[in-house]
Amino acid sequence: MKKILHRAIAVVPAVLLQAALYVLLFTWLRHWATAVGIILGALGLVMVLYLMMKPDESTYRMLWLALILTFPLAGALTYLILGNKRSMAPIRKKIAGAPPLPPEEDASGPLFEELEREDRRLAQTLRLVQRETGLPLRPGRETEYYPLGDDMFPRMLEELEKAEKFIFVEYLIIENGRFWDSLTEVMARKAAQGVDVRVMYDDLGSISTYTKEDAAALRKKGIRCVAFNPLLYVSGTLSCRTHRKMLIIDGKTAFSGGVNLADEYINHITRFGHWKDIGFMVRGEAARSFTRMFAELWDPFTKDPVPAEYLSAPVGETGPRDGLVLPYYDSPLRPKGTTNELYIDLLAQAEDYAWFYTPYLLPSEALVDALIRAARRGVDVRIITPGIPDKKLVFRMTRSFYPVLLEAGVKIYEYTPGFVHAKAALVDGKVGAVGTVNLDYRSLFLQFENNTVFYKSSLLAALKTDYLDTQSKCRERTLQNLGLSFGKWLIDGFLRIVAPLC
Repeated sequence: MKKILHRAIAVVPAVLLQAALYVLLFTWLRHWATAVGIILGALGLVMVLYLMMKPDESTYRMLWLALILTFPLAGALTYLILGNKRSMAPIRKKIAGAPPLPPEEDASGPLFEELEREDRRLAQTLRLVQRETGLPLRPGRETEYYPLGDDMFPRMLEELEKAEKFIFVEYLIIENGRFWDSLTEVMARKAAQGVDVRVMYDDLGSISTYTKEDAAALRKKGIRCVAFNPLLYVSGTLSCRTHRKMLIIDGKTAFSGGVNLADEYINHITRFGHWKDIGFMVRGEAARSFTRMFAELWDPFTKDPVPAEYLSAPVGETGPRDGLVLPYYDSPLRPKGTTNELYIDLLAQAEDYAWFYTPYLLPSEALVDALIRAARRGVDVRIITPGIPDKKLVFRMTRSFYPVLLEAGVKIYEYTPGFVHAKAALVDGKVGAVGTVNLDYRSLFLQFENNTVFYKSSLLAALKTDYLDTQSKCRERTLQNLGLSFGKWLIDGFLRIVAPLC
């Protein structure tokens, strides 16, 4: 709480100043009521037409249309400041102004030829992801799947001990405790040995857990540390966060998944019952893609770019082929949500089953439709969500999506021992994805995320086993045990409208 208060002291004056300006503006406008009414009506019409012509997701447009039609001036100003992707221009300018990275090595041609012989439709899907993100399809090598953060933690420590050239860390949340302190101890020792160690954390995501003083203490240990998109005042970039989670060692080994660097993620402390999260490790060519992802956000926010040779560092000896891997990241600066479109496409291709892990179920309308269409044509569609929420309002919003999905035959399970923070998709046992993407609007459209697609990888069998084991600890939700009523229906309708804000 003390850390939040310190940050609030810096942010609140800016908020109060903006509020004062709005009050003065409305006080002045009150004396010109008739003319103002005409102007506001025209402004509302222009903004409605502007929104209708934009390619935004329909639920998002509906929210802003309702707000602008009800409060034309305030709604329009709020949209232009917080809802319009053009308000992210400062972030776009920073990224565009960073030194260009060397061209990505693309040896995916033979891999796509192989995939097209096996599954031409899936090959089209993954080609699109590669084209939109600039990150290529890679051969799978050694992979490890971790059904809990508890399992991932010791492996991260083991691999950090092997670092020789560089260690890159990027996470939404960092918090002092057993998990982070243990990693820091190894990284500080490695930095003293000459290893290049760099840490990036999200300033808003870690607002209550990691201070400027903490970052300064890290730098004194020889570790470069940068806050992503520092929260200095309220602006359109407020919602533009890095929700990504990655630990990269020498460009040869990379860890990712839903696990943040705080003790609840390894069940060292208990916050919302048992914390169910998942992660993975990849070696070889796939790890190189993570190095590039890190550099693409690190370089714009520092004057110390990642050396070009790190991006093409030899991956060393790798094991035999283990399927195909495509690591990529979502960006709010792109016109489309990459993962949103990927999951819609995979649902359209599903024949037997499509299973998802997500802590928050506030999907786009198009993704809801894809889930429903798959279930209606006989695909076994399942979603595991938390049984104990971390955010009660968002949990209530998640449940507002249950009725329409259940009516179509989608199966929904809540993890009764605690909170599910895992994010994954598994389709027909042959293709799946694990990463940081929640099935909510913020993850799908407004934040930087990272996700990794696996095709015919041994990791998918481990994911399936884990999913079924987790489901055995869940309570299945049905239309009968939801306790539906007119009052809940009314509340659900409102929550569905405002869901894109959460």
